Amino acid sequence: MDGDRLVETFVELADTLVDDFDVIDFLHMLVDRCVELLDVDAAGLLLADQQGRLRLIASSDEQTRLLELFQLQNDDGPSLDAFATGTRVGHPDLSDAGERWPRFTAAATEAGFAAVDAVPMRLRSEVIGALNLFRNRSGELDATALRTATALVDVATIGLLQQRSIHHHQVLTEQLQAALTSRVIVEQAKGLIAERLGIDMDTAFAALRGYARGHNLKLSRVAHDVITGDVDTSEFLGAPGRTKPLRS
Repeated sequence: MDGDRLVETFVELADTLVDDFDVIDFLHMLVDRCVELLDVDAAGLLLADQQGRLRLIASSDEQTRLLELFQLQNDDGPSLDAFATGTRVGHPDLSDAGERWPRFTAAATEAGFAAVDAVPMRLRSEVIGALNLFRNRSGELDATALRTATALVDVATIGLLQQRSIHHHQVLTEQLQAALTSRVIVEQAKGLIAERLGIDMDTAFAALRGYARGHNLKLSRVAHDVITGDVDTSEFLGAPGRTKPLRS
């Protein structure tokens, strides 16, 4: 584990007091860093809306996004259990988890995952979401990695909740609801970029996010401009932050 990168991540997660704080990019950074720093292959994060229902807010890749949506649609999976109990939930071998999560297990195994851990986003008695960590091989998650994941989630949770205490005229659920609304716009823009440039969804999102960061704009703002046509998708051919070359 890269110690310097880990320290940098904790600093970034703690920095939620800026005026232009972007919840979506903040939580995407969390799942990306979990994959980068921990012994996991994918990650997804769910947050509760105003009615207390979990919603997908961030994922490390398209395959994980679809699996998380499947979990929510079928009301079956570790994130739901972690959110409901406020405790870590996991299974080291999904081939033996069919009785516990029959539909989720089948979908996760088909996606190539062999083990999972779900960590609640919790501060004392308040639980606002859950982070899913997926691995392609069976076995228990390393104890150090698990402690680190829990610490990262705890800092992120405190960061979100302190927004409510400092900006007491804004309710946390309203902030999260706005993030969920923005997420829909981001998904639409991602699909539009993928279709017009002939690239996959993961590459489209990397280009969208890279463009937003390169131009110091909010991700949701750039996504909105893509949908309205104020930003032409051809501009993403040179977007900074791409992880894969774009196909012509």
